Amino acid sequence: MDPIYVTGHRNPDTDSIVAAMAYAALRNAVGDREYEAACLGHVSDETQIVLDLFGFQPPKRIRDMHTQVRDLDFDTPPVLSAGVTVGRAWGVLQEQKNISSVPVANEDGTLYGMLSRENVASYNMEQTMAGELDAVPLFNILSVLEGKILNEAGENTDMVAGEVTIALPQSRENLLFNTPNSIVLCGHQPDMIRRALEMNVNCLVLCQAELPEELRNFPTTTCIIATPFDAYRAARLIFQSAPVSRICRTTGLVCFHLEDRVDEVREQVLKHRESCYPILDENDHVAGVLTRYHLLRPRRKRVVLVDHNEAAQSVPGLEEAEILAIIDHHRLADIQTTNPIYVRNEPVGSTNTIIASMFQDRGLMPSEKMAGMMAAAILSDTVMFKSPTCTDRDRRTAERMARIANVSLEELGKQIFSASLEHRTAQDLIFSDYKEFHIAGHNLAVAQVTCMDSPRMLERKEEFLKLMEKNVEEKKLSIMILMLTDVLLEGSQLIYLGDDDTIQQAFGVAPKGNTVFLPHVMSRKKQVIPMLSALWG
Repeated sequence: MDPIYVTGHRNPDTDSIVAAMAYAALRNAVGDREYEAACLGHVSDETQIVLDLFGFQPPKRIRDMHTQVRDLDFDTPPVLSAGVTVGRAWGVLQEQKNISSVPVANEDGTLYGMLSRENVASYNMEQTMAGELDAVPLFNILSVLEGKILNEAGENTDMVAGEVTIALPQSRENLLFNTPNSIVLCGHQPDMIRRALEMNVNCLVLCQAELPEELRNFPTTTCIIATPFDAYRAARLIFQSAPVSRICRTTGLVCFHLEDRVDEVREQVLKHRESCYPILDENDHVAGVLTRYHLLRPRRKRVVLVDHNEAAQSVPGLEEAEILAIIDHHRLADIQTTNPIYVRNEPVGSTNTIIASMFQDRGLMPSEKMAGMMAAAILSDTVMFKSPTCTDRDRRTAERMARIANVSLEELGKQIFSASLEHRTAQDLIFSDYKEFHIAGHNLAVAQVTCMDSPRMLERKEEFLKLMEKNVEEKKLSIMILMLTDVLLEGSQLIYLGDDDTIQQAFGVAPKGNTVFLPHVMSRKKQVIPMLSALWG
């Protein structure tokens, strides 16, 4: 069963990461084992501290939700070795009625070519006209003829070639086989057998006949084979002893990989119009074959969104995925779905507060370690209950999770927010908790860093502004804000790029030198974004 990924927003914070893990754990606990936590970006130092405290590994990182070849219900026919006989390959094609071609692979599993029914038919017609067999391994001939070797010369033969002749009684000498480069097929015809042995033809095939007693020790270099088939059938089968490497298509092949996006594959299929395309894995080993039919109804990836419901903050390719549910505590944004889904959006300070209630609704209690992580996530997102987004329910839920985990909320908060930020690069600090918004025709971005010493962080203002300026130009943003949210001062220092009047009108304070301090402003979601939204209408 394909996994259902549970993922938070890009540049995930602790609440986003833990919410994905907690929701996946909840669904797995009630028997839905396909749910798997994932993340879209680098795990921050703060989040890593929380994970380490309770003994968890970061979730799997995913890059996008684009529909790939691996998501298609493509065919997986047998993969033939290049040395397989045409006869055996034809049997495989007959078994695979819905497949026009089967892949042929090298010994290491990489693609050698593609064998189609047309390849086999063309080869059979050519051989019918030519009547001569190119050198093929003796084992191949024994296989298609279900034959056995009757003499010592045969035991010493590895390859067989020559003009295929059915030796019928002839009244004229020149109508008989007259060259050693022959493969002679005959029945119980002692004279013909003797003639073939005397001429030392390459191979003598006895069809439904035995080697006469007087000729068993006849000195000859001819390979003698016995087959249970009659001469007519043996003459047709012997040409099917050739290896498929000689007749399969090996040039001009159009291949796809499991990671290829389906929309790009469609363009190639329309361009080349082949009936069948080989699919390769990451090691270029053959994984299956693809036809136009498989592209009609691709199987979309499935995803649950937590801690966000805005397309710009979600996984790339979300429009190609099937969204099953949204659990969030932010404003409703622009994500649309083709079918009704489960949505739980509540005005609380942390997504983990909502998920804790979902555990309770199902009569379950999170494990001790999971409860500890959920308590830490609530502390992080509510800035130790000082954010205006914090509710009494957040506080009660965090206290309950702390009791289950047998930890102190005060000590847990200190461990979370005491992480040193000085050693982190400006790039890391700005984009570890960075979100873009589109409000009333304005494109803006707000990054947030929670710390306990914002004046010290302000010393790096010029370093921050340089990176912010580059980002504003690349993203064509109207304004970009970096919030340095100070837990001790219970406010935020804003470093911004954009119109001074916008900042003054939105927050009612006069900025100076691209900075301004906003007392009691702790929340991007509930204080900064609503102020700008109100200003721009």
